[in-house]
Amino acid sequence: MNTVVSKRTVFLFGDSTKETNNCKKRFGDMMTSRERVLSCCDRKGFDRIPIKHRGTPEINQLIKDHYNIENDEQLEIVLGDDFRTVEPVYIGPELKSFEDGSKEGFWGEHYKYMQFEGGTYLESIFKPYEGIYSLEELDRSHFPSADWFDYSTIYRQAKSIQDSGFAVICGNSGDFDFINGISRTRGMEQVLMDLIDDSPVFLEIMQARFKYSYDMHERMLKEAKGLIDFTQIGEDLGNQSGQMIGMDIFEKHFAHLYHKYFDMVHGYGARTIMHMCGTVWMFLDRLIELGLDIYDVVQPTTLENDIANLSKNFGDRLIFMGSMDVQRELAFGLVKDVEKEVQRRLNLFPDGGLILGPSHAIQPGSPLQNILAMYRAAGSLMEDVPQWVYDIKGSVHSRGTQARLF
Repeated sequence: MNTVVSKRTVFLFGDSTKETNNCKKRFGDMMTSRERVLSCCDRKGFDRIPIKHRGTPEINQLIKDHYNIENDEQLEIVLGDDFRTVEPVYIGPELKSFEDGSKEGFWGEHYKYMQFEGGTYLESIFKPYEGIYSLEELDRSHFPSADWFDYSTIYRQAKSIQDSGFAVICGNSGDFDFINGISRTRGMEQVLMDLIDDSPVFLEIMQARFKYSYDMHERMLKEAKGLIDFTQIGEDLGNQSGQMIGMDIFEKHFAHLYHKYFDMVHGYGARTIMHMCGTVWMFLDRLIELGLDIYDVVQPTTLENDIANLSKNFGDRLIFMGSMDVQRELAFGLVKDVEKEVQRRLNLFPDGGLILGPSHAIQPGSPLQNILAMYRAAGSLMEDVPQWVYDIKGSVHSRGTQARLF
């Protein structure tokens, strides 16, 4: 068995835990991060709008170099990120590394960092279920289990995060993630055909993926004893201009699984976050009925998915997270454009309903001044970094957007 402690949690168990308590009340009698987030979700107002940062490793390193800081915890404090994540400890089978530099994922796929224009991304280069069309051919030995993780530190992690004043999340956008996640083991074109054809192979993998994430989340919620505020899953139901699947397919294959999961999470007193790339406004009414609380990351690539229209049509029933466009203002706009978009959101959500952040991981090439302008206009940026922040120990390497190997 291979034991791996998540880099996300290192600072929580180090000697610097007491120093992070400085984050509880950074300026006078302001709210803690957790108080701010929960009040925003209840639409009861806040001292400043809550923040959730996302950046590629290159962007996170750019910010670290600017402030001469070293680790992710320092980065999140400087930017004013109000959330921290708990994770179980991996104790499962050793994940293989290969001569071509790739690494085995939990589902038997192989990942390798590939260089694209402006950035490096982890891509699936071997898909174990590609070309499999019958259940007899399906090798289930690659299906992971929630038993591959040790949950005994979850309560301690959650208690440390909450004592430090932050909102507590478990899970990530790679959990569930049926379309995108299974495509990494089978291919996107095949997955889309599977959904139309009701492929028994896809449905078998999908059910295994549901059980794996559902069981992990429930075990974390149980261990945390009420200290987890939010759980997160993901599903890319949209693309740049519209929906990836029809509502009939959504109802047939997805809706009942989300309903079961959302009910379970609410039973533990937590709220649900669902990361959805692309234009997904047409799914929101149904997702709200099923029990979704927070829509993440809000990509404003069509008029219907613009934050003002989303607020008008769904804002009394749904919390939004993200929405600052990584494809326009943050990447190609001027500082004044970024400031204008932040102010527009502050005007739309004066008492809560939006957790501000980028509409995806901020991409390489985005000007540093635009990134800092977003957080400065939101009131979260720490302009002058005090010594206690430099003293915090933690993960040197950026988490990027890869929390686990799916």
